[in-house]
Amino acid sequence: MSTGYVVRVAEADADRAACFAVRRDVFVTEQGVPQELEYDAYDTDAVHVLAVDEDGTALGTGRLLTGAAAAVKNGGAEDVGALGRLAVAKVARGRGVGAALVGAIEDAARDRGLAAVDLHAQTHALGFYERLGYEAYGPEFPDAGIPHLAMRKTIR
Repeated sequence: MSTGYVVRVAEADADRAACFAVRRDVFVTEQGVPQELEYDAYDTDAVHVLAVDEDGTALGTGRLLTGAAAAVKNGGAEDVGALGRLAVAKVARGRGVGAALVGAIEDAARDRGLAAVDLHAQTHALGFYERLGYEAYGPEFPDAGIPHLAMRKTIR
């Protein structure tokens, strides 16, 4: 059965621009995250993934941080990647795009020899990540004024 979309690593400039446009729509416009908090120095070296519809419309994005950049987010473990900035356009929700993006990020992490993936989940999204095998740990904390919990999944 066709999903009607594909997920790929965003290597071309146009793909990366599409990733940033989806993030702007979801985080800045919908959720009110200040634009200066949404984009950061980690974007330069991150692995970005992009979901696009059959007509080329960007549906969602996410990123993977590795090495020292990930260690800053996950408590110092260099063999654990950091999944972040997962965003699905409003028109694409309910089509499995978020799960497909997480799968692509996990594949990228495996390809880089990582043992696990960490993420900081908005608390309203805990059930989504739990269904994908992530387990919450540690106390709740605010990020851009939104409550979050750290979560981790072993991938090998």
